[in-house]
This record gives sequence, structure tokens and C-alpha cells, in this order.
Amino acid sequence: MSVWAVVLAAGASSRYGTEPPKQVELLPRVLAALRASSVDEIVVVSGAHKLPVDSVPCPDWERGPGASLRCGLAALPPDTEAAVVVLADGPDLDPRAVDRVVEDWRANGGDAVAATYDGTRLHPVLLTRALWDEVPDEGAKSLTARLVPCDDLRPPGDVDVASPAGS
Repeated sequence: MSVWAVVLAAGASSRYGTEPPKQVELLPRVLAALRASSVDEIVVVSGAHKLPVDSVPCPDWERGPGASLRCGLAALPPDTEAAVVVLADGPDLDPRAVDRVVEDWRANGGDAVAATYDGTRLHPVLLTRALWDEVPDEGAKSLTARLVPCDDLRPPGDVDVASPAGS
């Protein structure tokens, strides 16, 4: 069962407020976590900014994270059964959370599986091919998913504001 990761890195990063954009700054940590996980391959979706890695450009990125996700999903090979979705601005992504979500899906099936941390649904989110055409512009968060507790792991984070210098 082929499982790829889709990293959403297409946004404008306007709330972050620094150069380079947060995607460029944080992406290496997210990619390292994914490489340490059980996913077969990784695709990165770009949009507003040029990224320092090969990526799938998404011309409709301004429509929302769902548009970027649809671009990434469309780039996956036909034998891909599921995609693990993560954010480029989640620098604390734990590869064990990715593996836990994938293992839960392999054991229990379903079309969508998402990690929770202290009861809050976050990333990673696994989507099977059956849902790929249903991703709305607001993204996968609006899709119903079976929740997998990852309370013992560090949440991936969601960096929207740069840290002040020296902190």
C-alpha cells in the first residue's frame, strides 16, 4: 500500500513577517521528519514563493489550502493509495505521529485519519484516494476523520508569527 506525504508550502506567509518566508526557513525540519517516517515518498506544493527543493507549483494556491492540497494529490502516481498531509510551517512534526496515523489506517481502514494532541485535531492527516476529489478549498480539516491520539508526542506546531530576535 503506497503512502506518500504531501507538504503544503504554497501560502504567502504574510503573517510571519520575515524573509525568507517561513516555508523556506522551516521546510527542512518538516522534510527531515518525513524522511524518518514510514511514508514512501514526499511531494512539496509551492505557490507564492520559490522553494529550495523540487516542488509541484500550484497556480490556484490563493484559493486556500484545499487548492494546494488538490495540486499535490494530482501529482501523486496512480498506485498511491493514501496521502499523509502535513504543513511546511509545522517544524515540530514528529515522525512517530506520521507512523501512528499510517499504522492506524493500515489496521483499521477508513478514508481519513488524523492525529490529535490533547484532544485537538492537527496534522498529520491521512486521506485515501476515495476522498481526494472531495477536498474543499478550506482544506482537509473540514473532512470527517477518525482521530488517533498522539498526546504523548509533541504537536507539529503552526508558525504564523516570527520569533523576536534573540528569543
